[in-house]
Amino acid sequence: MADTSVTKGHFKVCGREFPNVTWYKLPHLRRTYFLLFFVILTSATNGYDGSMVNGLLSLDQFTDYMKDPSGSIKGLFSGIMFLGSLLALPITPYIADGMGRRWGICIGSIIMIFAVVLQSASVNFQMFVAARFFLGFGVAIAHGSAPLLITELCHPQHRAIFTTIYNTTWYIGSIVAAWLTYGTNRIPNQWSWRIPSIVQALPSILQISCVWFVPESPRWYISKGKPERALAVLAKVHAEDNADDEVVQLEYEEVKETIMIEKEAESTGWLELFKTKGNRHRLLILLSAGLFSQWSGNGLVSYYITGVLDSIGIKDPDMQLKINGVLNIWNCIVATTMCFFVDKLGRRPLFLVSTAGMCGCFVIWTICSERFAATGVKANGSAVVFMIFLYYTFYNIAWSGLLVGYTVEILPFSIRAKGMCYMFAFVDIALFFNTYINPIALDHIHWKYYIVYCVWLAVELVFVWFYYIETKNTPLEEICKHFDGDAALVGGAAATEKGRILEHEIHEKEHKHGTTQVTEEHVESKI
Repeated sequence: MADTSVTKGHFKVCGREFPNVTWYKLPHLRRTYFLLFFVILTSATNGYDGSMVNGLLSLDQFTDYMKDPSGSIKGLFSGIMFLGSLLALPITPYIADGMGRRWGICIGSIIMIFAVVLQSASVNFQMFVAARFFLGFGVAIAHGSAPLLITELCHPQHRAIFTTIYNTTWYIGSIVAAWLTYGTNRIPNQWSWRIPSIVQALPSILQISCVWFVPESPRWYISKGKPERALAVLAKVHAEDNADDEVVQLEYEEVKETIMIEKEAESTGWLELFKTKGNRHRLLILLSAGLFSQWSGNGLVSYYITGVLDSIGIKDPDMQLKINGVLNIWNCIVATTMCFFVDKLGRRPLFLVSTAGMCGCFVIWTICSERFAATGVKANGSAVVFMIFLYYTFYNIAWSGLLVGYTVEILPFSIRAKGMCYMFAFVDIALFFNTYINPIALDHIHWKYYIVYCVWLAVELVFVWFYYIETKNTPLEEICKHFDGDAALVGGAAATEKGRILEHEIHEKEHKHGTTQVTEEHVESKI
């Protein structure tokens, strides 16, 4: 197990501590973080869509135009996007690893813009559903690259916070969509729903315009045999163009040696996550995180708050839109705040508190819903609204930001893109199931459906207790020691025994070929 102790005011690289840096005082780092905001917009696009669906289903103008869709049709309306995402996942790692992280974001954004044009111009329900399929396809490709670029580019001191923030921006998009649909509700024609649909293209347009100003991942450059470019990026972003900076040199050597060792071990395939005990542990976390993040009852509110509020007597569309808008603002505040505690409190405590709190809240939520159904007392309905807010407070302690922040960091570079696809696949499977089943279940068994989530949340809590491990204050390349121990493939000054053996073999080949350049070509040829 790697040592995670860090003196206050310091961060750790290769087992050595260095004084904290103030990012806003360093021009290159400040500029990079500003530009990374546009990379983060991938998650905001997803959040916008979820809230927009809620909003559109609350608009009489939209439901009338779409001929008042039933519960199963509503499920298809929402779920088709996740089916599109699921079908795109097999190609996303090849784009991210083959063409680069920035190209992945750009290609995904182009597809999303095409989908938004089709969606905004829809003349019938079938056309709208087809557009949402392509929207999901584009989101998956962009999602497959954006968090990788963030975690591989950020300064070691800020990586955990920045990567965790990535998924919390879901709520920024959600807030914009919630209040935009609230405003357009007053437009007495089709523009009340076409305007929110058109605005959905804005994040993708900004990404295409700005992503090329963001430096490419230095780890990707090294994997493609371009170490000089990697060193230049690390020096510019982490040390204001000082390639001789000690932190930069330690990072560079560790990343270069680790990636070369991973290539030498040929640990890059889809089945790699099944081959070793450490990778199987990672896979359990990836699959469970994807499932738990969406199948914990949050899908009821994220996509079908109208049905939940209808069941407790709140049927006024204006009031439903207000509750949706305020809830998303609260969610954004809590989720963003918790990002700054991931290295202070640790991942495991946050996951445990979050899951236990959700379970408790859902039990009370279910009881209050039953009491309202039995008595019709308005106070019970108000209690449900309060419990929804409290439930989301606990949800956002961990499952919002750490869904990506935790899963992306536990994966070695060689399988990072493919590993994230496993996680996103289970996100999409859970969402597709939820968005199709939730409205049908709510229509037929009402509050009794909540009992399923009460039981499931208890199962989640047990699973998290046994399988989620702590990784705080550990450099990205060294996190594999938590899972693989001495068998971890780590190079540089932090190399494990297995890493040193493979490193020695690589240097032997390097000696036989005469020059470092030949060795890099030799290693790259083994990908």
